[in-house]
Amino acid sequence: MINLKDRDFLKLLDFTPEEIFSLVELAADLKEKKKKGIPHRYCEGKNIALIFEKTSTRTRCAFEVAGHDLGMGVTYLDPSGSQIGKKESIADTARVLAGMFDGIEYRGFEQEIVEELAKYSKVPVWNGLTNEFHPTQMLADLLTIRENFGRIKGIRLSFFGDCRYNMANSWMVTGAKCGMHITLCANRTYFPDSELVKECKAIAEQTGGSITLEEDPRAGAKDADVLYTDVWVSMGEPMEAWAERIEQMKPYQVTEELMGLASENAIFMHCLPAFHDLGTTIGRQIHEQFGLKELEVTNEVFEGPASRVFEEAENRMHTIKAVIAATLI
Repeated sequence: MINLKDRDFLKLLDFTPEEIFSLVELAADLKEKKKKGIPHRYCEGKNIALIFEKTSTRTRCAFEVAGHDLGMGVTYLDPSGSQIGKKESIADTARVLAGMFDGIEYRGFEQEIVEELAKYSKVPVWNGLTNEFHPTQMLADLLTIRENFGRIKGIRLSFFGDCRYNMANSWMVTGAKCGMHITLCANRTYFPDSELVKECKAIAEQTGGSITLEEDPRAGAKDADVLYTDVWVSMGEPMEAWAERIEQMKPYQVTEELMGLASENAIFMHCLPAFHDLGTTIGRQIHEQFGLKELEVTNEVFEGPASRVFEEAENRMHTIKAVIAATLI
């Protein structure tokens, strides 16, 4: 097992390519053990705290099942169940929880919050999502890609949609570290931070990868191995944001036409939740207001043979388990 004992897991910029690949390898091993019913209670008797300032289905379930599989006690603190940043400072929260738990997960807002938690905590802190980065999702995606292509290095992945926030940022970092070819497809208004682009391009030069910003969705999809998208309006943004985003993002909807421009064995991925039909409250509201039945991806693609979204979602648990194990034992 890779030795990352006592390390925080805040963003993949903090890790070497070898460490990232080793975490994916460990996740694959733990996944095989779970499928075969082989116990792996490597963290028996330890306890972890999950701080969720933003709610989640996949991240919460992944951390809880991973913790239980490893033999751990898991305490979930929802947005109303913690005083972090309200009646108790982040620094004080970190020191209180570190005295009771062996590890702390944080899912919420600014990256500086999880960084401050880590600064004052004497136990590992794991980033379950911030506005800027989503590193546990990246490991799940890398495992999914490896399972489909037998490799990670050299894979061409194109991300469609709003490229200013955590998913596009994380793909730039991950792709650069892993020698992948990442294309971010969006209206120029929604391009990522130029300083991060510059940093990732410099890393990619060392690993054989590349970072490309593209406004033409057809050019972005051409010969890609993976077409990837995310919701157009991030968690916590007002409903009013949809009107602007729909107008700007509609050309970047992942359709069968775009999939047809990708490589022969291309797959579709999405970090979920997805607005691909009218099965959600927000989806129905958008339909009533704008007349659209599908948003960032068509239902034909989402439910089609190239879609790997549910395998990807399951892999959240296996890769989070790898992060917990690698940093605690």
